[in-house]
Amino acid sequence: MVDADQTFVIVGGGLAGAKAAETLREEGFNGRVILIGDEREHPYERPPLSKGFLIGKEERDSVFVHEAAWYAQHDVELHRGQTVTAIDRGARTVRLGDGTAIAYDKLLLATGAEPRRLDIPGTDLAGVHHLRRLAHSERLRHELRKLGRDNGHLVIAGAGWIGLEVASAARQYGAEVTVVESDPTPLHRVLGPELGQLFADLHTDHGVRFHFGARLTEITGQDGMVLAVRTDDGEEHPAHAVLIAIGAAPRTALAENSGLALVDRADGGGVAVDESLRTSDPDVFAAGDIAAVQHPLLHTRLRVEHWANALNGGPAAARAMLGQRVSYDRVPYFFTDQYDLGMEYSGWAPPGTYDQVVVRGDTGKREFIAFWLKEGRVLAGMNVNVWDVTEPIQNLIRARTPVDPEALADSSVPLESLI
Repeated sequence: MVDADQTFVIVGGGLAGAKAAETLREEGFNGRVILIGDEREHPYERPPLSKGFLIGKEERDSVFVHEAAWYAQHDVELHRGQTVTAIDRGARTVRLGDGTAIAYDKLLLATGAEPRRLDIPGTDLAGVHHLRRLAHSERLRHELRKLGRDNGHLVIAGAGWIGLEVASAARQYGAEVTVVESDPTPLHRVLGPELGQLFADLHTDHGVRFHFGARLTEITGQDGMVLAVRTDDGEEHPAHAVLIAIGAAPRTALAENSGLALVDRADGGGVAVDESLRTSDPDVFAAGDIAAVQHPLLHTRLRVEHWANALNGGPAAARAMLGQRVSYDRVPYFFTDQYDLGMEYSGWAPPGTYDQVVVRGDTGKREFIAFWLKEGRVLAGMNVNVWDVTEPIQNLIRARTPVDPEALADSSVPLESLI
């Protein structure tokens, strides 16, 4: 076991960082564990910010990874509201915003991501929102309640997961919703046109209006308040509030300034790490949204921004920091809840990587499993309102062997029998 006089520093106070600290203690590390986060809040989970907490079904305290007392009880030195401004890899120190230098033996970067911004007039108006942090969700929840009460209009820029989940929440509050999306369907770059249309129909059935093939060019207002948005095709939509949900960018400035190897943004961006989540510096690791992993199962470099990656990546990095053999080969996984639709997605199959989509079940009833195949091999699977099938879907992906598409589509054939 690592000597007690060693110091492991974790930069990033989100789920990945908190679970890494937890794992270090569970694995018996008895040196110093220092967890540094730039938010005043204790580490929390992000899915509720666009789901249960935003809708009002979950209490604020439910979002936190651990109870506040856990950190002291497990001798984790938690620095809240502190920003790491620099890493000196030669001296093996990190420097805080107040000038304090902290020495490390091993360092984990779990700095997460930040919302992408729109460089258009009007983004400084009151009523323009982004959604990434707990404070964002609290502010947006208050806004949605007000819009619902006053029959107000919300315009959402972007029909990705965050945009659609907020659209669902806004409609449940009673607000009018318009979604502006440059692609021809929601989630086009994740699910492709075949399944993207299903989400368009779901939201249209609940009163959401879509404006596809367009981008916001201006947010107009009066006396500092939002009045409308304009798009690049000359349209104007009334708005009392706007959510910018055009994706997130990994927070890699700290890694870049310290000279760590990065991945080009065109290839997904992030900090380049090997299968053990080790960066180009053998004493520095990265996990969560910023980690671009050389994935041993999928044989590609992959950066994943979803909850499960933080949940599992933080512990994997912690074990690697302790010198354990780690091969981070988790099948990418995420989930969403929108209205009465619950969905889980496993795998990786962006448009252009698959040649067939096979459906098992009834898309009309929104109770089915969709599979993305390449030369008969399952690359990804999405179960919609069908439960307890994640394990066999992931096993099909891991098998990497061709399956019979007709058997895959036949609900009477157990998935387990196809592996």
